[in-house]
Amino acid sequence: MKFLAYYLPQYHPIPENNKWWGIGFTEWTNVAKAKPLFKGHRQPILPSELGYYDLRLVDTQIQQAELAKEYGIDGFIYYQYWFGDGRMLLEKPAENMLNDKRVDLPFCFCWANETWSGIWHGVDNPEVLMEQQYLGQKDYTDYFNYLLPFFKDDRYIKVANKPKFHIYRLDSIPDIEVFIETFNQLAKDNGFDGVYFVATGNVGSENVVNNDKVFGVVGLDFFKKLRYSQYFYFDEESKWFNYERLWKTWTGHFKEMSKRKKPLVVNYEAGIKKMPTTILNSKYIPCILPNWDNSARSGVKSLVLHNSNPEAFKHYLSQSVQEYKKHPENPPFFIIKSWNEWAEGNYLEPDRFFGRKWLEVIKEVRAKHNI
Repeated sequence: MKFLAYYLPQYHPIPENNKWWGIGFTEWTNVAKAKPLFKGHRQPILPSELGYYDLRLVDTQIQQAELAKEYGIDGFIYYQYWFGDGRMLLEKPAENMLNDKRVDLPFCFCWANETWSGIWHGVDNPEVLMEQQYLGQKDYTDYFNYLLPFFKDDRYIKVANKPKFHIYRLDSIPDIEVFIETFNQLAKDNGFDGVYFVATGNVGSENVVNNDKVFGVVGLDFFKKLRYSQYFYFDEESKWFNYERLWKTWTGHFKEMSKRKKPLVVNYEAGIKKMPTTILNSKYIPCILPNWDNSARSGVKSLVLHNSNPEAFKHYLSQSVQEYKKHPENPPFFIIKSWNEWAEGNYLEPDRFFGRKWLEVIKEVRAKHNI
């Protein structure tokens, strides 16, 4: 079983962010100015030994890779932003990594196919900053050709000679069959046996739920499906999750952000004790969160998993791994979200409060379960 962690590249200035948010904007801009919003709220959440790093410097990626390997993370899943017609954002860290073998850690990509707007940064502003477009076979071919040098790299994660490729919003692709067929054929034309697709499940992901035969593997990413029993429950009859109660509870957070006057606070430490670790099907890949607090981005409109701590995370991770080991037919991956999404309070890297304890959990759980 390989432990993989999502990796955010937004830690270097780019012209677009300079224009939208001010000169020098990076993820650290919001992290550093965060304030506590209620009694006992731990903000700002700040990095420790790696500091406010700049991903224009590949030395940072070397350090991250060494740290990840030391504590049992087998690879990073880089978020990749292709908006169509050759338009990309935040691509330089992955390109630098590709060209420097000293970054000695396996990796793959997650296509974060989503339009950027003010809301993306937690700001109540519907303005579209960069529109996600789907331009058909030629554009998908261009995208594949951009990715091909990464796919060919020895560090790129492959399964049965298929490059592993995550898609964040599968259902947003209007011609999904064309996309899948194009990527698969081009992969075969270049010496692979196709592409190992992983779909991240979101609310309303009909293709992920009902069309699993189309894909090499279907993973379900619980990034937006926090499995607290009071907010999220399993429908035994349909063998699928019922979102009605979740949406009634979170409507103010996700659909009416402008009306929120205070953050939505959920008790992580209490909630994980009630979380089911159900394995939905033979193509399921678990994905869990150690922590979450996006108030650095969203202020009073944020979602805060209060009382998240390494001990609670260890309980959740250990229980999830124990259950997953009972299903050897499933893909041999376990996903952690995330390595370094600091402005969302969602990270494994050392911080000033817990030090390396988030990482130590990974190492301890792997040792306990002999993986």
